[in-house]
Amino acid sequence: MDFEEMYRIYFRDVYLFILAMSSDPHIAEEITQETFYKALKNIGSFEGTCSVKTWLCQIGKNTYLTYLKKQRRFAREDIEAYPGRPDACTSDEASEGQASAESIYLKKNEALSIYKILHHLDEPYKEVFTLRTLGDLSFKEIGEIFGRKEGWARVTHHRAKLKIQELIKEV
Repeated sequence: MDFEEMYRIYFRDVYLFILAMSSDPHIAEEITQETFYKALKNIGSFEGTCSVKTWLCQIGKNTYLTYLKKQRRFAREDIEAYPGRPDACTSDEASEGQASAESIYLKKNEALSIYKILHHLDEPYKEVFTLRTLGDLSFKEIGEIFGRKEGWARVTHHRAKLKIQELIKEV
């Protein structure tokens, strides 16, 4: 299979995978393009131990996580550069900035709660849950990633959900 054919066949799957993680079509498009660029650069390193779709989704997941890390760093730098100084702008801009800061804070706290719950999950539960829920991968594909059978992926995902429910009750 040549690269153009791979792109044509798997673009939609990779895009939907990234869209499920990001919930933003523009980011998903950008990350998907970056994923295929990285795949083209590293096509020689594809060992064939998993499906091409699984390989591309792994590249996409890693690319998206790198993107998130950069965004968090930039957001932190922006907040540090403008530490709530309403005197530096008009009163309308200040109240708009305050509302925006509040919404950023709330979103950050929600995301932090989710990350904390996922952080307390042991491996492989954390990754299996993420691949299934956010990545929309099949149990067969998850099994391939781990070099296990589909049944193992199903059981591990179920156990991950039970552990998450326990952690939510504790919070």
